[in-house]
Amino acid sequence: MKIVNFAETNSVLNQYVAEIRDVAVQGDRMRFRRNIERIGEIMAYEMSKELTYSVKQVQTPLGIAPVSTSDNDVVIATVFRAGLPLHTGFLNVFDRAGNAFVSAYRYYKDKECRVVDVHIEYIATPDLTNKTLMLVDPMLATGESMELAWRGFLTKGIPAKLQIACVIASQQGVDHLAKLFPDDEVTLWCAAIDPDMNEHSYIVPGLGDAGDLAFGDKI
Repeated sequence: MKIVNFAETNSVLNQYVAEIRDVAVQGDRMRFRRNIERIGEIMAYEMSKELTYSVKQVQTPLGIAPVSTSDNDVVIATVFRAGLPLHTGFLNVFDRAGNAFVSAYRYYKDKECRVVDVHIEYIATPDLTNKTLMLVDPMLATGESMELAWRGFLTKGIPAKLQIACVIASQQGVDHLAKLFPDDEVTLWCAAIDPDMNEHSYIVPGLGDAGDLAFGDKI
């Protein structure tokens, strides 16, 4: 698996990552969502460079213009609910893309809240056969929910290409996906990769719970 870590380069994306991490800023839900969306837009632009292109002839009022545009049939997939702002950012760029959604939530199997499991209930997607699937989710902690989402989407068709994008990843999550996708046909795009997770499987330093920060606390 190829890994792209945007934190290793200098761009405005780092400003948006800093703000979603900053406890003094992230309390503004609207700004938090918009920053995730902005990160998605930048990542989508960079990912667009990896698509397949061919020249088409476009009729203008004054003549014919040759334009190189993508030939890929893109589907953007995300995990409810935290993934919605990132999905919106991608859709702002790939505005003709198909859309796929899966509901996945973590729950603790022990009273100490240290043994985490992930449960999937719902999938809505177009046929994914021969599509370019962009699987986007803001947080990649253990990698298990991303793997379950991928396996769930596989029941709806086999994509021709898979691209995975997250905002904050743990090194453990990156390693998990690298084992799941050992070849170079899959690329993982990360705005930042953090070294650790705590006993509750939250990324450290991370940013907290992306779904709660975007949409409010849940019970």
